[in-house]
Amino acid sequence: MKNLSLQDQLLKAGLTNQTKAKQVRTEKRKQAKKQQKNKVEVVNEAKQQLQETKEKQLEKDKLLNQQRNKEAENKQISSQIYQLIDLNKVAQEDEGAAYNFTDQNKVKKIYISNEVRNNIISGRLAIVKSKSKYEVVPVQVAEKIKQRDEKVIIVLFTDVEESSDDEYQGYEVPDDLMW
Repeated sequence: MKNLSLQDQLLKAGLTNQTKAKQVRTEKRKQAKKQQKNKVEVVNEAKQQLQETKEKQLEKDKLLNQQRNKEAENKQISSQIYQLIDLNKVAQEDEGAAYNFTDQNKVKKIYISNEVRNNIISGRLAIVKSKSKYEVVPVQVAEKIKQRDEKVIIVLFTDVEESSDDEYQGYEVPDDLMW
């Protein structure tokens, strides 16, 4: 037995006639054309809601990705800073003199040699914070660190005038000076 449409089955059973079947077909065609002509779209609320939730989820995911990227960038910068410090730190001496400085309104001290102390004061070396320790690094490295994060720099004298080794260089020595 072939699959017959409901209309054909009703015709065969004698429950309807050919004219009524033809009327129904033409009415369906007219409605389809009318919908196409007017471009009437059936709004499916479930689809619309699903679309809105997808858009909200995409926006939320985008924000989370931005936050993760920022955190990864911050981690990368801090690891660069610690690597710069570890590769360029000046050795400290436990036997050296104490050098006092302030970090967040607290007085801290490190033990360094007199030569390192003079280089810090003259602006050739700087003190930086590496995790929980303080390290001494050259000014060039401190400048690179400062570009990445200023909070790591603790002591950096940049506006110190370069003084020569001979303090009396501008004075003339008299010829008749006897020792």
